Amino acid sequence: MKMTRRDFLRLSSAAAAACGVTLLPAQKADAASEIQTLLEEAYLYAFPLVLVDATKTVSTNAKTPSANRAPVNQFIHARKLLDASSRTVVSPNVDTIYTQAWLDVSAEPQIYVVPETDRFFNVQVLDAWTNTAAVLEAPGAYAIAYSGWEGTLPEGVRHIDVPTRTVWTIARIMLSGPDDLPNVAALQSRMQLMPLSAYPAGPDAAPEGSYSPENDFVPVEKVLAMTPQEFFDTANRLMETDPPAEADAPLLRSLAALSVGPGERFDASVLGPLGGLRWKRMLLQLKSSLRAQAARYARQMGQWTYYGDPIGDFGTAYDYRTMVALMGLGANTTDVAIYPRTSTDSTGADLTGKKTYTLHFDALPPTVGTGFWSVTAYGEDNFLIDNPISRYCVNDRSGLHRNPDGSIDVTLSKDAPEDTTNWLPVSDEKFHLFLRIYKPDWTALDSFPPPVIRVK
Repeated sequence: MKMTRRDFLRLSSAAAAACGVTLLPAQKADAASEIQTLLEEAYLYAFPLVLVDATKTVSTNAKTPSANRAPVNQFIHARKLLDASSRTVVSPNVDTIYTQAWLDVSAEPQIYVVPETDRFFNVQVLDAWTNTAAVLEAPGAYAIAYSGWEGTLPEGVRHIDVPTRTVWTIARIMLSGPDDLPNVAALQSRMQLMPLSAYPAGPDAAPEGSYSPENDFVPVEKVLAMTPQEFFDTANRLMETDPPAEADAPLLRSLAALSVGPGERFDASVLGPLGGLRWKRMLLQLKSSLRAQAARYARQMGQWTYYGDPIGDFGTAYDYRTMVALMGLGANTTDVAIYPRTSTDSTGADLTGKKTYTLHFDALPPTVGTGFWSVTAYGEDNFLIDNPISRYCVNDRSGLHRNPDGSIDVTLSKDAPEDTTNWLPVSDEKFHLFLRIYKPDWTALDSFPPPVIRVK
């Protein structure tokens, strides 16, 4: 049975008092528990949508394109690898160059032209809820359109359907090293993005965007600092233009008791007199509770853990979707990449820069085609770790020295060893590692011996 707003308010001790009713302690506890459960469900459901919007706001806060921002419907061509100063997206990848674009397909489709390449290159097309709508790899022209668009496309242009008006595209281009940057730039110059009405000639001139100092912020910090009113006002507004999926209808019927949903008007008083405390407690427990709930999606690879399906195309796995958004916004589906993570050594102790470790590979991660692998270090804040040689990862292009038996040892430490060839710098506090495997060879992964981290 659907719980109406009136029914829900009767669960609140504040509402009961207003009606002259005195609730027994057990009834008050039940009411508080019900409020807390719905509050958490609503937050976990809407968090990726709100975080994507905050990320878009920062990333499009520009009059003209630059290496890290551009107006809507224009490319953001990164011209170098990200570094420790990059604070827009958590857990950034540092062995590919990104070309991103934030699209608004409300009025008409946007044409995205993928050029011929000689390396790993793909374009992830995400909706406003962080689900992957498509991955573009084959060269050619693609029309990225809002669901329900029924126009006619030019011959040879492939139709990509996206269920939201807001679209985020992330092109990942493998880089072999600093000397390879000109080749990547040449590849980026052959990428094209334009409205369907301007295809194939292109627009006369790209429209100028706008810049506002108040829109310079770290997206995840901005969202986590929101009050209940700010958060749900934003979520309700976004759901009108970037609608929920049909599969979300059962949950939205429940969340209507909190006035959360497209077209709803949130009123924080529904949370009761202790609503602010409940909100703060929920945020304090957010990361740990998400990890616990998402554990059922975890897969072990030795001492490493990665998250499997339905990552990148989440369906109704709302807690999972929020955990991934919080820890690494824009994750790929498992056919494109997996991201094994560890924060402990081989004994189970936390990794810390107060110790020196050896990351030992008996064999290298198996990939197919243009696939590759890397190991990247992050601090507790999920951002890259500043270090004197600006090295944030080691990968299959790092020129690592091999041991006589063919194995590889990488030193993990705060201070540099005498020979830095196989050194991955870490912080002086706790840290964790991501082992990225792009285009994993799933037939070989079962027999792959994962790398082991031992105290040196």
